[in-house]
Amino acid sequence: MKIPIFQVDAFTSNVFSGNPAAVCPLEYWLEDKILQSIASENNLSETAFFVDHGGYFQLRWFTPQTEIDLCGHATLATAFILMNELNHSMKEVTFGTHSGELVVRKNKDLFTMIFPSREAKSCNVPDELIKALGIKPKEVLAARDYLVIYENENQVRSIKPYMAKLKELDRLGVIVTAPGNKVDFVSRFFAPAVGIPEDPVTGSAHCTLTPYWAKKLKKSKLHAHQVSERGGELFLENDNKKVSISGRAALYMEGTINI
Repeated sequence: MKIPIFQVDAFTSNVFSGNPAAVCPLEYWLEDKILQSIASENNLSETAFFVDHGGYFQLRWFTPQTEIDLCGHATLATAFILMNELNHSMKEVTFGTHSGELVVRKNKDLFTMIFPSREAKSCNVPDELIKALGIKPKEVLAARDYLVIYENENQVRSIKPYMAKLKELDRLGVIVTAPGNKVDFVSRFFAPAVGIPEDPVTGSAHCTLTPYWAKKLKKSKLHAHQVSERGGELFLENDNKKVSISGRAALYMEGTINI
């Protein structure tokens, strides 16, 4: 069996930055074990698989260790491949996913994803979380992930987490964030429990970051940087129960998987 594969750097205009994702178009769904094996072999934070059902696309995402319910950068990467490589006339795509229907629209080189809002609430703060991050935060909230708020960008950049302790926490991942020096806010994202020590750029984390900072800064449109080593840029809009996440992408590689 031969499966096409593309590798796309998402939330950037240039290769070697942003968040790399693999995208695999399928004619039909393969066994989950095979999908997971491909994602493990790729060893990227996410591999996206999609099946075209007459213009309606079923989409799934796998980390090297498990399937997840929502992934922003691999959704952007998949939309980029569909609209830039496979169908140049397409300007909008709807994906059926485990998180419901997701719409992505293209405007020149910018791709806008309409995602569900995941507002963080107050929570019990595990001692292990603070110990693992090493710097005392201003506030800790939680949605799917822990949302850890710091005073300034320098603190977020300087965190060197103890991954073994983060791996023991009861949430998928940990978002750390603070006001930005040149943008509205910055963030980083750690999810060692699902095989992602630090994710370069995390669209799904901004489903939680966007409503938080929109309320805090009293503005609906936001500009953000994820300040990982590779870095990424996101343009965001908060709209009640939805979040618009926009970014660019660059094709790095295309090839064939042989199974």
